[in-house]
Amino acid sequence: MNRQTTLTVRTPGAGLHEFTADIVGFVRNSGCEVGLLTVFVRHTSCSLLIQENADPDVRADLDEFFRRLVPRSDDTSMHWVRHGVEGPDDMPGHIKAALTATSLSIPVTNGHLALGRWQGIFLFEHRDRVHEREVVLHLSA
Repeated sequence: MNRQTTLTVRTPGAGLHEFTADIVGFVRNSGCEVGLLTVFVRHTSCSLLIQENADPDVRADLDEFFRRLVPRSDDTSMHWVRHGVEGPDDMPGHIKAALTATSLSIPVTNGHLALGRWQGIFLFEHRDRVHEREVVLHLSA
């Protein structure tokens, strides 16, 4: 069995945006008991993370860490950046996406995602403005 769908995840701007519930619904409606779910984002300036979903401070700290690690290209430390056609958050978004993941593999066990108790699935938006991101879900059993 193979099932596939595309979700649209609307982000209000930079940061971690959880969409675990949408994925849980897809798996539940598939009827799959045992399989492997691939989650793939079709963009180059955002990424995917499995991360703690209980304490919002974790998301805030991760976002702050990546902002400090890769500041906007109008920061003096980023004077070497050439690509800036879409603004000072664009190339840093590409760098952050290169440092993280654009796809995830999650086992399905007994009809449920085999996530840990405090794990959620997040789209990590690296751009400052609102975006609609396409995420492809592919379930193989």
